[in-house]
Amino acid sequence: MTGNTDVVVIGGGYSGVMAANRLSLRDDVTVTLINPRATFVERIRLHQLVGGSHEAVVDYREVLAERVRLVVDTVARIDAAGRSVALTGGDTVGYDYLVYAVGSGSADPGVPGAAEFAYPLASLEEAQRLRAVVDAAPASAAVTVVGAGPTGIETAAELAEEGRAVTLVCGGVLGPYLHPRGRRSVAERMAELGVTVLDGPGTKVTAVTRHAVRLEDGRELPSNVTVWTAGFGVPDLAARSGLSTDSLGRLLTDETLTSVDDARIVAAGDSAAPSDLPLRMSCQAAMPLGARAADTVLSRMAGEQPQTLNQAFAGQCISLGRRAGIFQFAHRHDVALWFHIDGRPGAKLKEFVCKGIIKHLADEAHKPGSYGLHRISGGAKRRQLLEARRGEAPATAESAA
Repeated sequence: MTGNTDVVVIGGGYSGVMAANRLSLRDDVTVTLINPRATFVERIRLHQLVGGSHEAVVDYREVLAERVRLVVDTVARIDAAGRSVALTGGDTVGYDYLVYAVGSGSADPGVPGAAEFAYPLASLEEAQRLRAVVDAAPASAAVTVVGAGPTGIETAAELAEEGRAVTLVCGGVLGPYLHPRGRRSVAERMAELGVTVLDGPGTKVTAVTRHAVRLEDGRELPSNVTVWTAGFGVPDLAARSGLSTDSLGRLLTDETLTSVDDARIVAAGDSAAPSDLPLRMSCQAAMPLGARAADTVLSRMAGEQPQTLNQAFAGQCISLGRRAGIFQFAHRHDVALWFHIDGRPGAKLKEFVCKGIIKHLADEAHKPGSYGLHRISGGAKRRQLLEARRGEAPATAESAA
């Protein structure tokens, strides 16, 4: 390809910023990042915003390469045939390549009363709204957190450490990802903080009212503030634009993260479904996927075959208030090991990880191409899963360029 190449990145989260920064490696590439907010959101700190210990935002000047043009707007539709995106503000932006990194957000709870009376926690605006509600509630107000994944655990611990009366409703297992040893450690910390943990059969929420939460086993829990952290959804932009998606609405791609419909569209982060076998929604996956997506675009520009996905995981890091945390180590293919670091060292490690993520983005902004964690081998497990599901290795998308 000769002349200047225009690349549009939709979404300014962990994967989108990583991809945009990496794409600025070439002087003949113009990168436009389209994001609905003018500031970068540290999504992994939103529970801290609710607890009042962090604002969870960073100026884009700290993490975005100078050569990347930031457009504060929302994409209403992708015109793949015309290679352009229509913005809600009325403008149209053309592209030669598109990186689809719209991320994830709150899912429809599908539980009577939840949408009306529960407070989700997957975006900056939702966290700010919840913080205001918590601040306005009496100190003795009953707080119920629904969902026992990392967000639910972290939010429950953060609020309990501030003296709130918190009940964590698991709907099943506490910390499903965790090894039993790690789970016991989290349960012990929750007990220290005074959090009432309801797990096991019968703890799924069946209804939410203004002042209560009802469980499958018939119990009704008083709840002045109900926080909903169970499940995530993705924007329907891809489906709305006529692109192939999985059942949750993630863009279907091959193993190079290229859309199965169009070789000019590449996906990254929570909104990508490579080979219909998506990775765990997480910041840990988002940044390597962003780097991989950028490398795919750069390879296609150079007339080279892009490399395939090769994702490695380290584990799961969860804060348990400001004074404790846990780092649950895992196999490279994302299955928890017996080994973990908890307590005060776990809290320090969690904070190190949070700061390190911003440093990775800033380093890539200042020196595009320097990030290399996406090249660490995740082993043969993914290939085995793909072969078991399809009976053959996935083919790459090579639709007309």
